[in-house]
Amino acid sequence: MTVIDEDLAGRVLKSALAKGGDFADLFVERRRVYNLRLEEGKVEENTSGWEAGAGVRVIRGEAVAYAYTNDLSEAALEETARAAASAARAGTSAPVDLEKPLCRLPVLDRHPVDVDIEDFPREEKIALLHRADQAAREAGREVIQVVVVLGDARQEITVANSLGEVVSDNRVRVRLVVQAVAARDGEIQTGHESPGILGGYELFQEFPPERAGREAALQALTMLEARPAPTGPMTVVIANGTGGVLFHEACGHGLEADAVYKRASVFAGKLGERVASDLVYAYDDATLTKRWGSFCYDDEGVEASRTPLIEEGILRNFINDRKRAMRDGVAPTGNGRRQSYRFIPIPRMTNTYIQAGTASREDIISDTRLGLYARKLGGGEVNPVTGDFIFAVTEGYMIRGGRLAEPVKGATLIGNGPRVLLDIDAVADDLDFDTGMCGKDGQAVPVCTGQPTLRVRELVVGGIAEVS
Repeated sequence: MTVIDEDLAGRVLKSALAKGGDFADLFVERRRVYNLRLEEGKVEENTSGWEAGAGVRVIRGEAVAYAYTNDLSEAALEETARAAASAARAGTSAPVDLEKPLCRLPVLDRHPVDVDIEDFPREEKIALLHRADQAAREAGREVIQVVVVLGDARQEITVANSLGEVVSDNRVRVRLVVQAVAARDGEIQTGHESPGILGGYELFQEFPPERAGREAALQALTMLEARPAPTGPMTVVIANGTGGVLFHEACGHGLEADAVYKRASVFAGKLGERVASDLVYAYDDATLTKRWGSFCYDDEGVEASRTPLIEEGILRNFINDRKRAMRDGVAPTGNGRRQSYRFIPIPRMTNTYIQAGTASREDIISDTRLGLYARKLGGGEVNPVTGDFIFAVTEGYMIRGGRLAEPVKGATLIGNGPRVLLDIDAVADDLDFDTGMCGKDGQAVPVCTGQPTLRVRELVVGGIAEVS
């Protein structure tokens, strides 16, 4: 665990506030990343080794000054603090003394690691790659290419701030990514699966690599059988797990407080108002045990929490960090996140999901006369100011007479995030999650997207065939 002496941290913070400011913090990080890649029978190994660094931030009103260093010596930390103080000096605030000595808060152990990444042999890691590769290739002779990437990382952080708090967090993550390519008569389709965990190699006790390989391959093979998707407005049933990316992208970013403050969010000014169907309960929750987007403390030293975003269709909260919480006079939600010590923390989602309902997936499908079943969603584009979006459906099926029918390809979902939330008329009891890396302002952080199977009364489906 990264440890910085409290006396040294206190001196650094005093230097940071020597020219005035409302708040200062020191972020210290130590990180190791390891990756293995298997393609065409060849294994490539890449490890970053241990990297360490620290950043000092000073907040004065709406202004933020930040400086960082990869040298953790006392002299370098003091110099970094003075640089941040000088950058923040424009203003009338007087120098600030820490009101109380630094106090280390308890180390939380909410996400135990059962099989540590350092204890899991390289040979067994390579075996996981081959098991996923073999399962994908055995799924069908038309699978022509498989790429498997296995990554693990350890991130140790310590955060000290001018409120007198010092916290530490030790984050271990493991993720497997499988991409399979299938081809027939000149047509190529791809499939993707990516289980991940805030934890160790116990991931594969619950999610064997064969399952990831097989599911990626079957997705690609199924889409080889697909007909062109129809076009036009229709009922859309969105599958659990990966379907949560639509809420994440089309709505979640608009609930982050920096977008709200800039009036760059369709949800600005709507706290306490109805923004969704009364079936919708949505949360951001970094406390979920071992989920890919979880942690014990965020990158500002705020304890992880479960934040109600929407309950019974009513907008309850935004996702914030310390800066936005100070401005709005509310408690921080524990969503101040950064990619590394080189970046300033900003409001970011963690594990964001729509809560399970009471219907069953089977009942929702059987109650749908004609529509599209979107089993997997891919990339898309969103305008956060308006909420308008377009998303690719990478695996889809028609629903006919209450039954899943033929697979369709080339479908896109075109709509508006808030409108979709209002048009949800059924929510199933099968909540599931998918993993990803979320990019914002040049920073990528681990997130989970989650939802149960749900039905949207009407969405525009982009395709090339007529509805029949």
